Formats: sequence, structure tokens, C-alpha cells
Amino acid sequence: MTATRRGNVQVAIDLDRPHALTERQIADFRRDGFIRLKDVFNAEELRRYGAEIARLTIALNTQTLPLEQRSTYDRAFLQVMNLWEQGGLAREFVFGKRLASLAAALLQVEGVRLYHDQSLYKEPSGGFTPAHADQFYWPLASDRSITAWVPLQAVPMDMGPLAFYAGSQGEKFGRDLEISDESERAITANLDAQGFRIVDEPFALGEVSFHLGWTFHRAGPNRSTMPRSVMTVIYIDRDMRLQAPLNKMQQADWERWCPGAVVGEIIATPKNPVLFERA
Repeated sequence: MTATRRGNVQVAIDLDRPHALTERQIADFRRDGFIRLKDVFNAEELRRYGAEIARLTIALNTQTLPLEQRSTYDRAFLQVMNLWEQGGLAREFVFGKRLASLAAALLQVEGVRLYHDQSLYKEPSGGFTPAHADQFYWPLASDRSITAWVPLQAVPMDMGPLAFYAGSQGEKFGRDLEISDESERAITANLDAQGFRIVDEPFALGEVSFHLGWTFHRAGPNRSTMPRSVMTVIYIDRDMRLQAPLNKMQQADWERWCPGAVVGEIIATPKNPVLFERA
């Protein structure tokens, strides 16, 4: 637990405090491959941690090209990974048990490890995020992976909220496509043709989404004059094993996010600590 000051009043902040989750919500997540949860964080928590996450993202980002000279992928957002390794407030946020316990409950596993975190900063006039499934990039032996998508401010439609194709976690077409213009055209055409419902709605302050690694999702451009600042934390089953990489991205992820892990064995490296276990 930590504390912050609002005027002359000291306010306690506890990122280990549980957030209630119902059996119906777990069932909905199992069906849809994603869920949106309101009031996971309050304004004071987002203010405290969001300011530091945004500061680190801007300070550590290595993108130097103007928007119009970038690829589709790089126009979507500035991104910095594993902010937790900077220590301080970023580590506090990523290691908080509130999000991790929700991840374990939704995955219906006994515990979760950190795969990595990722700050996503969509600049004003930043481009759309093409449709894709995250697990294309990850050398994981099962589908028990989940991403918490935490907007650090409210996200109206003109900022480009994350949108999900409900029930698409079982769809095989497009799993071999990295994020690109091609993935946007091919995946959206296939999912639309099959009648998958897309949920594309604004996020209220404090609202958080979770989605499975194989759930297809996308986001619109940021047409506002303010940046869309988001922190994500990617969790894997505590007992997740490393899969032999299927592409060069998975090989790179193995070397970067779980160095020292052995194919066929549990991903238990210093970079992949257990963040929550059921009592």
C-alpha cells in the first residue's frame, strides 16, 4: 500500500485490493474472449501512476520519424516495454495484485506470471491499429494468455478505443499474420464475412478490458488533440511452457521477454515472476 496527497488530505492507494468479479462475467469472458470491467481504478490511482507511465514512455521511446514517414504499425502508437524494470511507480503498478488476480480468475488458472508490460501512447493524429491476434508474436504452448488494457484517461471514440471481435478467439484464419495493412484487410474481411460482432465503444475513466491472446482486436485512429495513453500488462498461466518458436517474432520474443527459458519447460525466468497465486 502507498499513499498520495490530495490537497491537505492523504489518500491511501492499494493496488492489491481485490476487484469483484461474478461467475456471469467469467462465463461471458469464456464465450467472447474479452471483457470490459468498469471502475477497476479510480481517478486518483490513474492520476498517480498514469503521469509516471506517460513520462517514462516519452523519455524511453526511440521513435524519431514524423508520423507521415512511419509505417502503418509505427503510426499506431509509441510503445515502450517492461517499464516495471525502471522500478518505482511503474513497478508498483505492474506488480499490483488487483489486475493479476482478475487475470487469473478470467483464465481460470491457479496463478499468473508476467509475460511483459507494454505502454501504448497513441499520439494526436496517430493512426489506426490494424486487426490482429497478439499470440502470433508469443512462443507459448497453450492459449492461457491474457492482456489487461488499462487506459490512463477516458477514451472517447475520437481517441481510438480498443475494439474486439466477440468470440473470435477460436478462429484460425489470420493467426499467421503480423500487424500490417494486409492483416487489417484480410482479417476484417474474414471476420465480417463470418458475422463476428465487433464491439467498438468508448472507455469510461477507470474502465479496463481483458482479452485472450488469440482474440482478434483493432483500434481506430486518434482524431483528438490529446494523446491516448494506455498501459498494458500481459499475463500467462503460472505453469505456461515455452513452445518452439513458429516465426521470427516468436524467436525474438523468447530472447527478449523470457531469456533462459527452455522449450517444453515452464517459463520461470527472472523476467517472468509469479504476480498472483490463489491462496
